[in-house]
Amino acid sequence: MSQRIQSIRGMQDVLPAENALWHTLERTAADVFAAYGYEQIRLPIMERTGLFERGVGEVTDIVEKELYTFEDRGGESISLRPEGTAGAVRAGVQHGLLHNATQRLWYVGPMFRYERPQKGRQRQFHQFGVEAFGQTGPDVDIEQIAMSSRLFKRLGISGLRLEINTLGTPVERATYRDALHAYFSAHHDSLDADSQRRLDRNPLRILDSKNPEMAELIASAPSLTDYLGAESAAHFQGLCNGIKALGIDYTINPRLVRGLDYYTRTVFEWLTDDLGAQNAVCSGGRFDGLVSQLGGSDTPATGFAMGVERVVALMESQGVPLDDLAPQAYLVHTGNTASARVPALAEQLRDALPELRLRVHAGGGSFKSQFKKADKSGARLALVFGDDEAADDTLQIKPLTDDRTQERVGLSEAPARIAALLADGRG
Repeated sequence: MSQRIQSIRGMQDVLPAENALWHTLERTAADVFAAYGYEQIRLPIMERTGLFERGVGEVTDIVEKELYTFEDRGGESISLRPEGTAGAVRAGVQHGLLHNATQRLWYVGPMFRYERPQKGRQRQFHQFGVEAFGQTGPDVDIEQIAMSSRLFKRLGISGLRLEINTLGTPVERATYRDALHAYFSAHHDSLDADSQRRLDRNPLRILDSKNPEMAELIASAPSLTDYLGAESAAHFQGLCNGIKALGIDYTINPRLVRGLDYYTRTVFEWLTDDLGAQNAVCSGGRFDGLVSQLGGSDTPATGFAMGVERVVALMESQGVPLDDLAPQAYLVHTGNTASARVPALAEQLRDALPELRLRVHAGGGSFKSQFKKADKSGARLALVFGDDEAADDTLQIKPLTDDRTQERVGLSEAPARIAALLADGRG
């Protein structure tokens, strides 16, 4: 017996019944991003592996452990994208979008990391990414926090909390890195295996450890705020003042470092207590050096990524109202003459009512069996077209979700009557 074919571990199907949540999120996010002047860019799923080694950082879990990498037929090392920012920067540099210009971009799509699958974390996952290029001050950082907050409000999601921090400039972080290295070296025997591995290569990543046995040691580590210069301190104070002026509550978390090497100054996360261990819903910050690191001119930049699956899980748990994707009308038909005319009739109705979600019965069957399928579809109206209706150019309209009576109308009058019945709030 041949082996049953199933999806790859950590890569899940999104079935039709679940798509209303995704559709509501995607539509709302696109509307909110557009309202702030952000334009969509579509990026490839695969990039040269070197892009992520240079952009994300070789001493990160993503590059060291989680990349899906292969050699293509030309002998080049290719990786599935584990995140979107490096690709967005590559596209901006390659196509000249960042040359003497500011850009506000967003994208959405699948990302890939070879992680242990668990609730809220899969090997193929989806993200919204938002990137702004060319602005130096904290105002665009504040704008993106405000925009993400507005998106959550538009979706009806509550209970999120915002944590912020600053990582300073690369020079400030290098000085801090030396202080961290000295501190953790003095407690080498108390470090877990991952932290010992990170100690010499990137001690800041130790601060990102989720091992509860490391919590007390990390809490006593030096704080980066003590190593900030005047400009970085002023940038962070401006960020705090701007968020406060918006009326958004936040907490400064000096141990928030993010898992990617390219961040500078601002970092932030929106967190929830509703999803268990995978509590980060939206994360971002400033990455002023990444564009030049990937071959472009020196360009300030800031952005965030939002996990689609995690936001969808929050929407489901909090009962967010969803877009209705069910058909509004179901066209049942029988008889050779009528059935031959149905395809053209359906297209005429769609021409007259471009927003109408119309499902046309296919596969034959009696009126009774077709009505059962119409009821099951969730449609509010059944449109009945048999040989009698075909003979006198009429259509019968039967409400399925309330007690209004079935009525017969001329084909020329049908679009207006269908629209009026759907506009009626009953059913």
